[in-house]
Formats: sequence, C-alpha cells, structure tokens
Amino acid sequence: MLRVLLTNDDGIEAEGLQTLRRALVALDDVELAVVAPDENQSATARSISIKRPLWVQEVGFEDGTVGYACDGTPVDCVRLAALGLIEGFEPDLIVSGINHGANLGDDITYSGTVAAALEGIMLGVPGIAVSQQSTRRELDFRLGHEFAFENAAAFVARVVDRLEDVPLPVGSLLNINVPTGDIGGVEVTRLGKRIYQDRLDLIDEDTGRKRYRVYGDSPVHDDDPGTDLAAVSAGRIAVTPLHFDLTAEAGMEALREFDLAQLLEADDVDPTS
Repeated sequence: MLRVLLTNDDGIEAEGLQTLRRALVALDDVELAVVAPDENQSATARSISIKRPLWVQEVGFEDGTVGYACDGTPVDCVRLAALGLIEGFEPDLIVSGINHGANLGDDITYSGTVAAALEGIMLGVPGIAVSQQSTRRELDFRLGHEFAFENAAAFVARVVDRLEDVPLPVGSLLNINVPTGDIGGVEVTRLGKRIYQDRLDLIDEDTGRKRYRVYGDSPVHDDDPGTDLAAVSAGRIAVTPLHFDLTAEAGMEALREFDLAQLLEADDVDPTS
C-alpha cells in the first residue's frame, strides 16, 4: 500500500486539488491523506510558521472521506503530516497540486506548490508537484482564472500508479506542468529562463508613508528547446526533475584556490577601501 499525502497552495477547497484527489482515491493500493492550507497560500515558497501554533480542522468531502485544513503554509502542511497528525499515517510520497496556473522556469523558487514537494525531499520522501496552465494559455502563474484539470489529474494518477517503474532519481522531485487543451506529448525538460518585467511604481502617499507596487507586467521567456517553458508553449506536458542541492559545484575548486583565510587577518584589511 502506497501512502500518499496530497497538499497544495491554493487551499483545500481548490478545484485543482479536489480533481486530483478524486483521481488518486480511485487508485487501488493507494492510501490517501489530504492536508492543505485553509486559504490561498500562493507564492509563499518555503515559508513556515515558527512564531505561532497552527490551527487544524477536519474537513469532509462529498464522497465521505475527510481531509485536514491548516492555517499555515504548504510546507507546514507537509510537516504536520510527517510528524504524525494522522494516526498511523506516514507518507511514502508527497503530491502537491494541481496548482491553478503554471510553475515554470525561475517561478518555481516562489511557488508554494513546488515548496511542499521539496519538503518531502528534506524528509527523505519523493515528491511530485503538478501545475495546470489556464485556458488562456498563459505561462505566468499570476494570470488566468479558468482551468480544466482532468488531463493533469489523469496523468499524475498514472504516474503515481506506476511509481515503482518511473526512474525518479533519489533525492529528487518531479515538477509537472500541463498545458491546456489537447496534449501533444510529454517531454522531460530542464528549467527555462524567465525575463521579469517588474518595476517600482509609486501609487499612494499618506503622512510619511509611501505605497509602492513592485511587480509589473507578465514575464516573458527565452523559448529555448528542451526547457519546460518551451514544452508547455508547444502543447506538451513538461516533466522536470528537481533536487534540493543548491551547491555551485563548478565554482568550488576556483574558490578553494583563493586563500580565504587571509581575510581573517585584520591588519591586511584597509577600512577606507
């Protein structure tokens, strides 16, 4: 029996999560638990709630099963489940989504959806993060309000059902982005590059305070072949393996060759320089 924890960042009542929940419940040999935020927690990345206790409430679903809503972040939800919130349940797999909007390229660093799956890696549990492009075919998670989740839910359910056969590297997760409309195939991709168009706009002033908007138009992207952005743009499901090791291995040797210890010698530092 595979024990699967389902979570997201759009909230426990979100259509994406509920569509995926129904697909996973239908699988034989899967024990499903749902722990998700009680409200939208998009773009919270790997935030955690360390300054207050967390409220958790049992939530009933239309098929008679239950889940748990938490007033914390997606990462909090994974921690709760891993620490024994549900008696007798210890997850073998974290599935996060389906996110309302794509999580592509550099956007994954902001994503609560991806962060929840990353927390699984921290706990030694494999993860799948899944996101759905809107019917407007946007490539920005901030846009789009209409979604069709059935293709994404069916694909992820098949991945989970055949997880033993999927060559998922140890210590990694799969970041899955599903295009809208007819699916033109599945491509294993690398992360693409976003070109953000943010700007600083002063929008209000009030007695010593100024109010700014710091995020601008929808970002564009380099349409490089082999990237997740290019695949979804072409109507293919993008599957990108991610890991948590952020070490810049290529730069380590050059850094070792520099005598960093000399910087400990105060006499060699000119405070006016």
